[in-house]
Amino acid sequence: MPDQYATTSHTHTRTITVAAGIYAPGHLGELTRYLPFDLIDAVLEHTRTQQQRLRALPSRVGVYFVLALNLFPHLGYARVWDTLVAGLQSLPLPRPSQAALVHLRRRLGPTPFKTLFQTLAAPLAQPTTPGTRYRHWRTVAFDACHSIKAPDSARNLTWLRKICYQQGTEGYPRLQITALCETGTRSLLGATLTRAPSGEPDQARTLLDRLTPQMLVLADQAYQGNTFLGEVADTGAQLLIRLREHRRPRVETLLPDGSYLTHLDGLKLRIVQARITATTQDGTQVRGVYRLATTLLDHRTDPARQLLALYHERWEVESAFYSLRHTLLHRRVLRSQDPAGLEQEVWALLVLYQALRMPMVEAVESRPGTHADRAAFTTALNTARCQVITAQQVLPDQDAPGRGGGIVQAVRENLLPARRARISARKLKCSHRRYREADPERPLTTDRVQDLELEILAPAPEAVAGPQQPAAKMVPGIRPGGSKERTMRLLGSDLSRGWSPIEVARALDYPHYRSLATQMGVWVQEGFLQRTAHGRYTLALRWAGVELTAQRVP
Repeated sequence: MPDQYATTSHTHTRTITVAAGIYAPGHLGELTRYLPFDLIDAVLEHTRTQQQRLRALPSRVGVYFVLALNLFPHLGYARVWDTLVAGLQSLPLPRPSQAALVHLRRRLGPTPFKTLFQTLAAPLAQPTTPGTRYRHWRTVAFDACHSIKAPDSARNLTWLRKICYQQGTEGYPRLQITALCETGTRSLLGATLTRAPSGEPDQARTLLDRLTPQMLVLADQAYQGNTFLGEVADTGAQLLIRLREHRRPRVETLLPDGSYLTHLDGLKLRIVQARITATTQDGTQVRGVYRLATTLLDHRTDPARQLLALYHERWEVESAFYSLRHTLLHRRVLRSQDPAGLEQEVWALLVLYQALRMPMVEAVESRPGTHADRAAFTTALNTARCQVITAQQVLPDQDAPGRGGGIVQAVRENLLPARRARISARKLKCSHRRYREADPERPLTTDRVQDLELEILAPAPEAVAGPQQPAAKMVPGIRPGGSKERTMRLLGSDLSRGWSPIEVARALDYPHYRSLATQMGVWVQEGFLQRTAHGRYTLALRWAGVELTAQRVP
């Protein structure tokens, strides 16, 4: 049972409710409502990390302490402990040493925090919350954050690595978080943790079980592979994913809105191509071409322009990563010096992030008609920090049910203004890179978009596949005698064998196999080849037995 006690200040007397005895420092202010004692105890019991003997630092207190380390990343262990007990001065609580707190972290390990995150990771928005759905589908997005930096200690380097560039080596090894995010509320539905860089689609595959037929998946060009598109479609979820410019899917059926139907490795998709022109306040025009693939095949219910506007929602996952990396961590390097500590710290960071999103969603839903992206993450974070120090609202107020806590009220009273259309250059700030990934046409500073023009790029009518060329057997983009045709013929001669690029180069008398290896990777994405193992390729089954020369498209 909780203890109730009163502390007297110079102006008034207030009553604080916390856990009893040595469990009193185990709280997170108002966030304890969303991470209650019963949940923490159940996770500790499930992961078998409960203390064997009840002493001064129980495991439950350790969980809240590790979460508080991420809430105050600029403070050391002792100072973070002081924030947890700052409002509990009337209780006779011990002040553990830093070594005792370090041992507490090691005793817990990363498993309970990973389990806790997986318990909390779920969509938060109600069906009626504005900005969270397209028609009857909940919009979600895949993406990865590569900028979480870890200390370059010897133990961390046994797991992580520093990225080597042509002009030097990166200063810190990095972690990669691949996440599935609810775009409206920016809450997380699942995440994986690996060293950076790792293949984003490979990591996203472990999260496909989080998808449901009630979801619509948005993703950028990193997820455009035919295999991944098919795996997403197999979950029953709809998809809207951007394709790279070099991909030219076959035009099978031209639709009235300028989009067209095609097949990629047997998956029926609709392709929308458009040129987007943004005009800024000073009259500068910025142009870009987008090519989107979607399983929403009906142009009457899902017009091309509507899908182009919907794809912009994918950027909400970038805002989620910004809150993690810049607002919560304040661009700091993680504090852990070994891999187990790094895993624990990052999973605790994700738990804290998800817990902050809960009162934010509650705040916007308490004002019907409020768009979910108007909730300010910084307001919720600063309010939560203050309540940890004062130990306020640890448990719900029994006298005012449904009123909402301090975080809910602070977010509700400080809503962000409606979002404005803005544009700026995407820059990679790394001195070791030889090439900059900045678009020279984009403005260097953020500028407001005055006008936005969408031009649907419909394919020419003569590009549509005719009846004399069956859609399932056409091979577009094959140049007679070219490297693609010769490679496909070679791999088709023995479908049971996995070919490496160097074996293909020797068989076809190519002098540079590394260039061929790059091309074969592109042909995998285009659906001509399939990768059977690392560095091994075979001809895609759909092209087995197809006469390439006779069915070539000029």
